[in-house]
Amino acid sequence: MKIELAVLFGGRSVEHEVSVISALQAMENLNREKYSVHPVYIAKTGEMYTGSSLCSMSSYLNISEMLQACQQVTFVPKGGNVYLQPVLTAGRRGQSVRIDVAFPITHGTNVEDGALQGYLKTVGVPFVGPDVLASAVGMDKYVMKTMLRDGGFPVLDCVRLIRGETAEDMIRRIEEKMAYPVIVKPVNLGSSVGISKAADRESLEVALETAFTYADVILAEPAIVNLREINCSVVGDAWDADASECEEPFMEDEILSYQDKYMDGGSKGTKQSGSKGMAGLKRKIPADISMEMREKIRTMAVEAFCCLGFTGVSRIDFMLVCVKDTRNIN
Repeated sequence: MKIELAVLFGGRSVEHEVSVISALQAMENLNREKYSVHPVYIAKTGEMYTGSSLCSMSSYLNISEMLQACQQVTFVPKGGNVYLQPVLTAGRRGQSVRIDVAFPITHGTNVEDGALQGYLKTVGVPFVGPDVLASAVGMDKYVMKTMLRDGGFPVLDCVRLIRGETAEDMIRRIEEKMAYPVIVKPVNLGSSVGISKAADRESLEVALETAFTYADVILAEPAIVNLREINCSVVGDAWDADASECEEPFMEDEILSYQDKYMDGGSKGTKQSGSKGMAGLKRKIPADISMEMREKIRTMAVEAFCCLGFTGVSRIDFMLVCVKDTRNIN
């Protein structure tokens, strides 16, 4: 008997499109002999839909047309089970499907920050990934940084800024705590949305305005010069987890941007028929680091994963400072 799997993606998030790309890649690689896959697209209105057309990237070129061919659904608990229940509309009736487990493949606010996880927990369907609290912690960079610092992990200093403060006060607070250049980012977004680097006061004002376009709370952190980013994934739970091999992504600019990650894999000036998401990013696996550094990163990744109470699969990013020779890690 196959496992009835609902794959949820989309949602009310500025990272909506990124979620679609991630979900399509995941569904393409799921074992169909083990799982009956039910795509559940969460529109930007919050409405949920299912249908075979949701599995084709080309369908998203005209979303309104795509949704006309789909069935609006909702999750309904009944008799100890949870069903993906059609929403009855004029001239359309569908079959309800019992769901064994939900797989949220989501990015950003309202879907990755504990909101969707809380909904799934309320209706009673088991789901993949961190629970409500861990999801919320993982999306709030300041809260996560505070927890990691309390756990003894090396994290960058930061200044937390709230909409409503004057630009003068924010800049003063930043300059009192750190030197230029600085990185400014929304506190609760990923995918490099709204992030920018400021080398002086003038560019800092622009960076603050950009970040506040996307969030009411933002962070300023020291920018690491001669940076190498090393990524390590962890799978398991807070009691038993394993680390992956380390990888090094390569960026076209000083920041690994949304363009690098999702638009064209870092190939500026070229056009492709469709985004491959992170699968198109230039990277080296295994990363060109010493065995000692590799084991240090893998061990710390697992410890951080457990400290934050994560479950499922998470990617932990590490920032290394290069000195002189770019392959010489300090």
